[in-house]
Amino acid sequence: MPRWTAVGAALLRVVTVWGVSTLTMLVLAGLLPDFRLQSADGDSATRIGITAAAGAGAFGVLSALVWPLLVRALLLMPAFVLGLLVFVLNGSLLLIALSLVPDGRGAAEPETAVVVAAAMSAASSATSTFLTVRDDGAYRRRLARMADRKRRGRGGTDGHRPPPGIVFLQLDGVGHDVLRDALSGKRPLMETVAGWAERTHTLTPWRTDWSSQTGASQLGILHGTNADVPAFRWYDKERGQVMVSNRPTSAAELQRRAVARTRDGGLLTVDGASRGNLFSGGADQLALVLSVAARRGRHNRSRYGYFAYFSDPANATRTAGSFVAEVFRELGQSARARLRRERPRVTRGGLYPFLRAFATVVERDVVVAAVLGDVLSGRGAVYADLVAYDEVAHHSGPRGRDTHQVLRRLDRAVALIAKITEHAPRDYRIVLLSDHGQSPGETFAARFGLTLEDLVRAGCGLPVSRRAGRTPSGAEAREAARAALHRPEKDGADGRKAREGRGPTGPVVLASGNLGLVSFPDVPGRMTREEIDARHPALLRTLADHPGVGFLLVHSAEHGAVALGPAGAEHHLETGLVIGGTSPLEPFGPGAADAVSRTAGFRNAPDIMINSACRPDTGEVHAFEEQIGSHGGLGGPQGHPFLLWPNDLTPPTNDGAELVGAEQVHTVLRRWLRETHGPQVPAEEFPPTQPLAAPFPVVTRLTPEESP
Repeated sequence: MPRWTAVGAALLRVVTVWGVSTLTMLVLAGLLPDFRLQSADGDSATRIGITAAAGAGAFGVLSALVWPLLVRALLLMPAFVLGLLVFVLNGSLLLIALSLVPDGRGAAEPETAVVVAAAMSAASSATSTFLTVRDDGAYRRRLARMADRKRRGRGGTDGHRPPPGIVFLQLDGVGHDVLRDALSGKRPLMETVAGWAERTHTLTPWRTDWSSQTGASQLGILHGTNADVPAFRWYDKERGQVMVSNRPTSAAELQRRAVARTRDGGLLTVDGASRGNLFSGGADQLALVLSVAARRGRHNRSRYGYFAYFSDPANATRTAGSFVAEVFRELGQSARARLRRERPRVTRGGLYPFLRAFATVVERDVVVAAVLGDVLSGRGAVYADLVAYDEVAHHSGPRGRDTHQVLRRLDRAVALIAKITEHAPRDYRIVLLSDHGQSPGETFAARFGLTLEDLVRAGCGLPVSRRAGRTPSGAEAREAARAALHRPEKDGADGRKAREGRGPTGPVVLASGNLGLVSFPDVPGRMTREEIDARHPALLRTLADHPGVGFLLVHSAEHGAVALGPAGAEHHLETGLVIGGTSPLEPFGPGAADAVSRTAGFRNAPDIMINSACRPDTGEVHAFEEQIGSHGGLGGPQGHPFLLWPNDLTPPTNDGAELVGAEQVHTVLRRWLRETHGPQVPAEEFPPTQPLAAPFPVVTRLTPEESP
């Protein structure tokens, strides 16, 4: 395009945006009583128009010159605070612009200025984007300028094109089967990703560890180890506190332990960026990373993330509008589910609509903007987590209209990132993956009328809630306890302390999806099966025989790790011996014994680990939390996430063997980085996939006389 034509087109866009801003200001002045563009005595329409044009022009100049400086100065603020502050600062700029209008004809109340500034920013941004996108040449030149500016800022102007980079996009909670179905049919839910699967990428499932949740999976993927992470939350006897994976202090401690164990910073130590994750992966560029959320400093800034997003105040306006729309969308979907009496169903009121809107709108917008900035700046490795599907599936179920809408929006986000890579200073390979899946099913409390804590307390002979005591499950558990103890304990001081988890007999009962954990805090170290039986004779059998429980993991002083099932079934994991005809782990598929054995070796494994029952034909489980789509233990699709990888990378495993565990996924991703980046990425030998264990010997139940 000739230079004079390009300049003319740019001037035309500026004039058009200015005109739209002026019209927006005039309309708002007519609608809002606290906003005026004329003197107290009144003005002609022409004079009012000139005043609006002057105010719009001054606001546009201030936004272009002052706004980037303000945002850069505020980068240390949390994203949520900065997002709210955007509206206040934007309104302040409008008040300054109105003060520059001659003769003081422009005026607005502060709260009205916030509304006017937001509307003008949205209108001007929408107009500018529309004109620029329609002019393909201008769109390409704009992206090229952004990429060149970011590249110069990183010292990449020597004329040599760097090796390809990799963008790892984690679609949190999207299982292999859900993605496969979303890519099938004449009109797939995820059209962009479906095109990749047909032409350029390969879809591969992998199997999680027993703890099938983001904390364990992402720690293993980003830092190469998730040892001693038995669940999403657990009671750490050494520290005397509950560890929760998505708590900043816990996440920081887990990352510190992983780095100390591997003596390696993580997957992203070489020119990496971590966006929206629980852990940093060793990256020096961070945005919405929980393990550093409590830390402030230059290493916690996101110059290519927050700055790229908030430097345009229209972004905050657009996100706020989408946030409100998502809140009303959730309210409507929840009401529809109640009117249709859908089952299973959980309560979706309170703060949940706002939490969902944050996960599906705010988190998505900031993370995607950060990734776009990373790509345009030519960063070598980016790992980003999009949590929208996982949040919605917990309350709406893994499949259905609600989650289908989320998958479509995720596909658009992926498509946008892929489009931007075409204008990056280096080639990019995009790898999609998930950290776990989601298993459907009615909650344990809804199905059986009592919580897991009630069941544990009944098995211990401790008082339970009146509602739980009246249910068949609660009554059966209490009868079993009475029979074993001869008389139940009274609800005295010990009972009250026990309910609070702090007394000498009070167990701490925690849930991680369909995985339950029981610890006795007054007993140092891990209690053995024999000690539990001596202290609470009815507890283990009460739990193992409950129809909502699949199996228990305990540690026996005599036999080591033992999985207990209904009707006296046992699986001795160290020897492979099965007592009672059928292993209680059999319904959970191949590899279950290996996964449970590995967790049994964790130093902070709880005294009792409880996995809910699973229907092998449907994959349904019973979450011990209020979730109808859950993950955290064994059973159903939750343990089968996916990798969607470019065909020009080497296959994840040799000879097509199954990829098992987050630590092996880390090894694969590190190998792919080395293939693209070269020897600057530290090598890590890829261990061959271990074959599945041979069938375990099965014996019938032995009588005391026949026992060795």
